[in-house]
Amino acid sequence: MKKAEVTAFLSLIFILLVTFIGGIMESASIQMAKNYRRADVNRAVESVFAEYQKDLLEYYDIFALEGTYESGKYSEKLIEKRLEYFGAGNMKNSIQRIQFLTDNGAEAFYEQVTYYMEHKYGFNRLKDKLSMTDTWKVQEERASDYERESRKKEDELEGLLGEAKGELPKQDNPIAHVSQLKKRSLLELIIPDHKKVSEKQIDLNESLTRRNKNKGYGDFSEAEAGSSTLSSLMFGEYLLEHFSMATDEEPKGALDYELEYICAGKGSDRENLETVAKKLILLRFASNYLFLQNSAAKRAEAEGLALTLCALAALPALSEAAAQVILLVWAFGESIVDLRSLLNGSRVPLVKTEESWQLSLAGLMKLGESGDVSDGRDCIDGLAYKEYLRMLLFLEKKENTSMRALDMIEQNLKKVHGAGFLKADCCVSRMEVKSTVRLRRKITYVFKTYFGYN
Repeated sequence: MKKAEVTAFLSLIFILLVTFIGGIMESASIQMAKNYRRADVNRAVESVFAEYQKDLLEYYDIFALEGTYESGKYSEKLIEKRLEYFGAGNMKNSIQRIQFLTDNGAEAFYEQVTYYMEHKYGFNRLKDKLSMTDTWKVQEERASDYERESRKKEDELEGLLGEAKGELPKQDNPIAHVSQLKKRSLLELIIPDHKKVSEKQIDLNESLTRRNKNKGYGDFSEAEAGSSTLSSLMFGEYLLEHFSMATDEEPKGALDYELEYICAGKGSDRENLETVAKKLILLRFASNYLFLQNSAAKRAEAEGLALTLCALAALPALSEAAAQVILLVWAFGESIVDLRSLLNGSRVPLVKTEESWQLSLAGLMKLGESGDVSDGRDCIDGLAYKEYLRMLLFLEKKENTSMRALDMIEQNLKKVHGAGFLKADCCVSRMEVKSTVRLRRKITYVFKTYFGYN
């Protein structure tokens, strides 16, 4: 090979090598520029979310970016300006996905709460409660069944009396007495004499459950938590820790009976307490009626009284039907006494025994009258009012408890802690930003950055 040819060949090799090295350096330079831009946006997004609403965290252990920046009016431009301020300028940023605490039935709020409680306590704290959830569900189903059965048996007795064109005597008749009690206010029957019912109210038209809410967009299903039994218990435990109830001594929120509001969703403490009381009466009625059916001694008392009443009415054939209704009203009366016990701070067992039964048939006739002294007693092995609320919270729909809890948080932060600007449906939980940046020589880099509170 001639010397000139060798020189030309080596020159070509050198040019190729230099071009290759230059290409690698250019690629590395572009990648480095991409990394810098991505780092800028990551830092900016994290800085934006570091500006979480401090009162929400301090009082309720929830992270969220207050999207109105204390103006009371939400705008994505406010967030985008903060991104620019923290170093994501010189590029175009647009929000691709965003989720607020209230979206999808307050899914993000529910998820944060369950993660928080899981890391705070672990699973062991609720092991004993987990084994009780099936019993709670059975109690709820049984309560509905017995309520229908109660109405059916009362209607049957009324029908039989109508056919016979007769009526049972009013004196010493628990059926007639309880019928009159049911026409009175339930709170009047169960509230202890020393306790005054709160008259606080909130405007439901401004509540999260009714007003038009700001809504996020984009799919965050990959980050959403499931609705397991354990997570439901965890959420209930959080509610019991952070909100007040009717038996608390010094409630300080927008409503005094916050847990009752989360269970019932009414506009006043009085309405919420009455609604919760009706639910508890129904649960206790199912348990008490089941006990009476299985108690030979109590059934014998009811049958004896029914026979006496029917004999006085010259309708002895109706004694069996009357006995069943007497058992029903007796169970209702015992449930009234159970609620008195709970609101007095005493404990009531989920399932009664002969020893824990409180109300006699004679006492039933005095219930609600001037000589009524049946305030209930404390049962060491029973459950307190708080435990019965835990049951109701578990049995309530997740969407209802989550949204009402957020509503209560919003109301309290506004009225008690001075955050009048706060709106839960403007509190950001997750966000994804799309950034478009021009590097050099018309090279454009498009990338996405995600951040979410866990």
